[in-house]
Amino acid sequence: MAKEKNNTGEMSFLDHLEELRWLLVRSSAGILIGAVIAFTFSREIFDDVIFAPLKGDFVTYRIFCDAANKYDLDKSFCVTEIPVTIISRNMDGQFTTDIWTAIVAGIIIAFPYILYQIWKFISPALYEKERKGAVSFITGTSLLFFLGVVFGYYLIMPLSINFLANYKISDIVVNNVDLDSYLSLVKTTVLSCGLAFELPVIIYFLAKMGLVTAAFLRKYRRYALVIILIVAAVVTPPDVVSQMTVTIPLIILYEASILIAARTNKTPKTAE
Repeated sequence: MAKEKNNTGEMSFLDHLEELRWLLVRSSAGILIGAVIAFTFSREIFDDVIFAPLKGDFVTYRIFCDAANKYDLDKSFCVTEIPVTIISRNMDGQFTTDIWTAIVAGIIIAFPYILYQIWKFISPALYEKERKGAVSFITGTSLLFFLGVVFGYYLIMPLSINFLANYKISDIVVNNVDLDSYLSLVKTTVLSCGLAFELPVIIYFLAKMGLVTAAFLRKYRRYALVIILIVAAVVTPPDVVSQMTVTIPLIILYEASILIAARTNKTPKTAE
């Protein structure tokens, strides 16, 4: 059905709502397909991906242990096992967990497709030159998101698990961790890092709208650095190598955001 337009050639409010509805429908369909694929391989996803950081031979632990032995640093990652036992306390706990994990995996798998749908929705409001950047926008944003997911999975998550599993208030207490609690840590860490790596994209749009400037980001750079260092200190062992491994990528993201804001702020603005 053709969309009705007013005398200025613009879509009506109801037409925008219709387009938004179809955006949600198509995005949900993409997530559902991704979830079905993830559910099909759920055993491999749980054993080889989600629960892999609970094994002492996980790649991150081995790399940090080798670095610690080579440079005489903290040996907290040189372990044969993580002192945590995962339990499920609800009758339907494992089945429900399988379903929701498949949905989260579906979101990650379908992320580029969701971006494409969002781009189709906002593209009518963009200039012709900006519309031509669709491929670059989707590719760049997707790449940043997946880099964030990888960063969260291979660095932040194992560092957090190792720290929390070995933190003790008494030898009497045993870490029998509920399945929901463990998966909450995994999902929160991975998705948060994926979204955090979208900072340059977010800054671009905020700068485009005039809400953020490069001068503002430079002014508060020292505060951002302090926050980054605090986060790195909390999730890593007390050695410089581990802390810098987490700190450097986040600082690079912040500095890249400043450059993007500076370049965007220089773009001439129209009266509109």
